[in-house]
Amino acid sequence: MQSNNRDIASVWDIVQAIRYIQSFTANLSFEDYLNDIRTISAVERQFEILGEAARRISEEFRQVYLAIDWQRIVGLRNIVIHRYDEVDQDILWMIIHSELAPLLTQLEALLPPLPDQA
Repeated sequence: MQSNNRDIASVWDIVQAIRYIQSFTANLSFEDYLNDIRTISAVERQFEILGEAARRISEEFRQVYLAIDWQRIVGLRNIVIHRYDEVDQDILWMIIHSELAPLLTQLEALLPPLPDQA
C-alpha cells in the first residue's frame, strides 16, 4: 500500500505523543502523578494530540493496519477533550503502563527509516 504523507505524519505525531507521555511519567509513582497537576495536564494534552492524530489517519490506512484500534484511540481523545471532568486518572495510568509501549512498537514499525538510516 502506498501510504500518503499525511498518514505518515499523523503516525509520527502519535509516536511523539507516546514518547512524551512516557518521559513525563517515567520514575513516577501513581501517587506522585496524582499530586502533580502539571504532569497530569501534560499527559492529558499528549493524549489529546495522540487521539487527534489518529482521527486524521485515512480510512484506507486504517484498513491496512487493522491490528491497531484506531477508534479506541480517538474515543479516548474525545473523553479527554469533551468530558474532561470525567477523565479517570486510574484508567490513563493503566493505559500508560500497559498499552502505550506495545502501541509504540506497532507504530514505529510503520514509519519509514530516516534519510540517514536508509
